[in-house]
Amino acid sequence: MRTSENDNLREDDAAPLDMLAALFDARGWPCEMHSDDEMSGEIQGSWANFQLRGIWRAQDNVLQLLCLPDIRVPKAKRKAAYELLAMVNEQVWVGHFDIWSKGGVLLYRHALLLGDEGLLSLTQAQAMVEAAIDECDRFYPAFQFVLWGDKSPSEALDSAMVDAAGEA
Repeated sequence: MRTSENDNLREDDAAPLDMLAALFDARGWPCEMHSDDEMSGEIQGSWANFQLRGIWRAQDNVLQLLCLPDIRVPKAKRKAAYELLAMVNEQVWVGHFDIWSKGGVLLYRHALLLGDEGLLSLTQAQAMVEAAIDECDRFYPAFQFVLWGDKSPSEALDSAMVDAAGEA
């Protein structure tokens, strides 16, 4: 019986970028296909708009999702930003944050190794996108505190990790 359930689930799977584009379309998020192996879109997070890029590598059946929270790290702040980055990545279970060496762009990166068929389910697509947005929303304030608030990396992370009790 388990095999037939899996077969039914697989019928709804699609090529990875097609599934991501369908998810974006269903949620009313703008997206654009750049090629057969790359798409991008924009999502409003809690703190900022995030650009998402899906990159498909067919030879390895790997889908990589990049989420860019539009934060550039000035050279003068890179040491503190890298220190914060290490502490943030200790808190992240799926994916990781990075700073591109060219341009100092902060990004969250996650990849999925898909099966031999190279198909992505709607559930996988939703989980991947939601994880990216959740992590960027979660740590966006910490990076802002280091870059513009002159807090130390540990102070910034502590401040950003404080959860408000209740609602105002």
